[in-house]
Amino acid sequence: MIKKEDVFQVGKLIRPHGLRGELLFEFSTDIFDEAGADYFICEIDGIFVPYFIEYYRLKGDDSGIIKFDGINSDREAKELIKVNLYLERKTLPDGFSPEDVHGTDFYAGYQITDQDGNIIGKIAAIDDSTENILFCVLSPSDNEILIPASDDYILGIDDEARVIQMEIPEGLLDLD
Repeated sequence: MIKKEDVFQVGKLIRPHGLRGELLFEFSTDIFDEAGADYFICEIDGIFVPYFIEYYRLKGDDSGIIKFDGINSDREAKELIKVNLYLERKTLPDGFSPEDVHGTDFYAGYQITDQDGNIIGKIAAIDDSTENILFCVLSPSDNEILIPASDDYILGIDDEARVIQMEIPEGLLDLD
């Protein structure tokens, strides 16, 4: 079974294109083109389902047309409207680091620790609605803490262990 922490978002299916099951999609990163993945992961009713790619073509800097195996009609394509597209983390090509991936939820599921290694919580989401990106961290006491996702505060990232060590701004954790 594919889990949320095993994937990162690369785009979204927008609408059917034509009558043969093609779909218009928008992407937030073109890493999928570099990864050469045979499939995308689609989140359907909270379950991550692989859809194998028959073909795709890019239409511009941030959109394209895709055809999945087994999706052969406009009616079938309509069932996938507004579905998020993901790739598995293991498909990142050699030489690419997570920093090369521009999808905003790549670090969802990573543990946040302070400079002493104490667990602050797990990243539940990333708020990129403003210029200042925030990690939405769920603390061990189930409170949400917003931590600036700034390079100034990040001391290190261990992708294998899925841990980000941070220098937490003074007083921030007092809000918990």
